[in-house]
Amino acid sequence: MTPAKHVDRVSAEDMMSLDADIGSAPMQVGAILMLSTGAGYDPVSLLDALALRLGAVPRLRQRLVTVPFGCGRPIWTDDSGFDPAHHLGAIACPAAGGENAVLNIAAEMLVSPLSHDRPLWSAKLITGVSQDRSALVFVFHHVLTDGIGGLAVLEALAATGSGWDDRREPAAPYSALPLAVDAARSRLNALPRLPVALRTAAAGASELRLTGRTRAARTSLNRPTGPQRTLAVLHCDMEAVKTAAHLQGATVNDLVLAAVSTALHRLLLERGEFVEEFVISVLFSARRHTTVTYLGNRSGIIPVRVPAVGSAKRRLATVAARMRIAKQQPPGASAAITGPVSRILAHLGAYRFFIDHQRLVHTFVTNLRGPERALVISGARVTGIIPLGAISGNITVAFAVLSYAGALTITTIADPETCPDLTRLRDELARALQALTVTDGSN
Repeated sequence: MTPAKHVDRVSAEDMMSLDADIGSAPMQVGAILMLSTGAGYDPVSLLDALALRLGAVPRLRQRLVTVPFGCGRPIWTDDSGFDPAHHLGAIACPAAGGENAVLNIAAEMLVSPLSHDRPLWSAKLITGVSQDRSALVFVFHHVLTDGIGGLAVLEALAATGSGWDDRREPAAPYSALPLAVDAARSRLNALPRLPVALRTAAAGASELRLTGRTRAARTSLNRPTGPQRTLAVLHCDMEAVKTAAHLQGATVNDLVLAAVSTALHRLLLERGEFVEEFVISVLFSARRHTTVTYLGNRSGIIPVRVPAVGSAKRRLATVAARMRIAKQQPPGASAAITGPVSRILAHLGAYRFFIDHQRLVHTFVTNLRGPERALVISGARVTGIIPLGAISGNITVAFAVLSYAGALTITTIADPETCPDLTRLRDELARALQALTVTDGSN
């Protein structure tokens, strides 16, 4: 049977998320929504409201299907057996309560593989975090979307409007021949775009050369990771950080990178290691906004050498200058290089070895600009959003940064076996940020 509609395939950038999903923990990311729940709050009603809003995000009702050899990349298809109850649930917060209890639950969800027989996401409502607070933890496979797309999903679920009518589309069987024809047609259609692709690849190679050297210094930050994760969170005043950064000719992202480098330097000093400069892989999106009908991944990486010693003002100026050069390249251009390389390594069965032994970067930092106004989900105000990132290969610790409703939240994710001093790292990061936000010229 020929396809009744356009074949919805994952992109080449999406394939990088699938290639990376061969480590000790699944390539899953997400967010924690802290909810203000006053009188009249009903957990069941909130979950029912979320279930109705699933119609606004078609991808949340689709599953990923692999195709036969020669038929192109995997495809998205409607899940005829979709049931919101398989994805939405509620649990009571452990007796200790508070943010740390929520972080522990979120860490467990991040390392629990989502079933590929269903849409690749899960959400859990944690009740009783405190007297008037609950938390909603969303986890999804990175192939579903990147951070910008994830924010679009959250905003769609919080919006008011018509709900899902519980209609399930019948499964559309795709036979090998039409899929192979569609894949061949896509390759032919891509030929006229080859000159542009080559220019983008050249720009991507320029991005990846920004480190100036081929290898990052050898440190204990780069060791193969295990199957568990721990989380630590730092909350900052967004306006204070922005003001301090702009007064020093930098951006919020520049300031965060400088603080991360300082915190890592101090952590390694306690481990008996001295590192003057770190290579940080900065994740950049090729789009500032998107909609729930255009998810997937549109991002790239820029490795930046960030100094860790010297005066705070001078280090921040160096980071700002290097980032200005990096931003002259097309956003996400590096994916034109890293995508094909990861595909080749995956086909050769060498990708896991590569990411477990790479010495290109020390850590990842991703920074997202969230909604400036507070969201409301079924009458519950979202008082804060905690981003949940991922680590893979030999990256033992990484940072996810999100601005939301006047607050800047930095989540540090680590492997507890190779980075048991995560709390100390979070505290050092807080001190480094405090030093960088002093604008009286004393630093």
